[in-house]
Formats: sequence, C-alpha cells, structure tokens
Amino acid sequence: MNLPNALTILRIFFVPMLVAALVQENFALHVRGVTVTNEWLSLAIFLLAAGTDLLDGFLARRWKQVTTIGTLLDPIADKLLVSAAMISLVQMRAMPGWMAILIIGREIAVSGLRAIAAAEGYIIKASDLGKTKMLSQVVAISCMMLSIRHPALHPASVVLMWGVIVFALLSAVSYFAKFWRKVDERVKNRRRQELLALERKRRARVRQRGSRAAGGLAGTIWKPPEVN
Repeated sequence: MNLPNALTILRIFFVPMLVAALVQENFALHVRGVTVTNEWLSLAIFLLAAGTDLLDGFLARRWKQVTTIGTLLDPIADKLLVSAAMISLVQMRAMPGWMAILIIGREIAVSGLRAIAAAEGYIIKASDLGKTKMLSQVVAISCMMLSIRHPALHPASVVLMWGVIVFALLSAVSYFAKFWRKVDERVKNRRRQELLALERKRRARVRQRGSRAAGGLAGTIWKPPEVN
C-alpha cells in the first residue's frame, strides 16, 4: 500500500472520531490553561481529515502513484466524512435535515453511477465542479460547526450550504450527462453479445443433435422381410 492510499484510509478512520466529538455537547478539553470545546475539537478533526484529501491527491499525482483502488476509494472516504458530519449537525439541530438528505442523496446517486461505470470499465474521476463542491462543503460544514456555540454564524452557514447544494446538483448533472449514456450503451452491447453467444451455442447443440441423428440412421442395416 502506498502513502496516498494510506491517507485515504486514514480519512475513513477519522469519521467515528468526528462523530464522537460532535455529539458530546458538554465535552471540554483543557490543555495548558486553554479550554477546547467540542465544536473546536470537531472542527480540528474535520479539517485534518479534509486536509488528507488534498494531500493524498497531490502525492499520488506527484509520485505517479495513482491507482484504481485509490481512485475508487477516495470519493467514498470523502462521502463518509461529509455525510457523518452532516448527520451529526442535523442531530444537534445546527443544520436543516432536508439539506443533509438532499446532499447525501446526491452522493449516493453519484456513488452508484461510479460503481456501475467501474463494473463496465469506466473510472469516473472528480471533475472541477466536483472539486469545487467538496471545497464548498468543507467551508460550509466548518462554519456550521462553529455556529453551534456562536449562533451569529448560523445565517452565513446556511447561505454557504445553499452554495453546496448548487454545486452538488450541477456536478451530479454533469457526471450523469457525461457517463450515463456511455455506461448504458456498454451494458446494452455486453448483453447483446451475451445473447448472441447463447444463441450460437443453442444452434451448435441443435446441429450436433441433428448430426448424431443422421449418423444413427445411416448406420442402420436394412433387412428384407422374411418369406414364409
């Protein structure tokens, strides 16, 4: 396993730590006279995890260690991190539930498209719109985390989340418009080839049976009827 893939897996392990830090509302960590409340700890974990997303992609391209498993695992790790953060924020009533459902539903739909495309030999890489959406998610979620103890930031966080919704929908439309027809045609062609192969096998079996039947008739010895 190379370092970029290890960073991707590390980002997945940050997810339960983030949820645990967010849901502990009365948690406070005292370090050398400085009190770190749960929202600041959650923000630190979230930004650290998001930083691994930038770092693993940079290292993979710089060291030419881009792998298929990394390309597939990286967006899954991103979606787990973002979905966990949003669900926790909804639980804490810092984020409207319908926003989280809409964004997470988009993530599931795009993940499904990626899985189908991968099965047909296509690897869907993150587009510029997708990368912009991820950056806007990090900013909006960070602002919402801070709005837990600082309500004055809540209106700004909602506006930022609206931006996330716009980028999420635009990037989803872009992915489906670009790859859905290709994947659909590949699936139809594969099924057509499978049906043709089955038909050729069926005809071959029919011809083989016909040959055996003809051979059996040719090998039969004709005997004249007996005369009394």
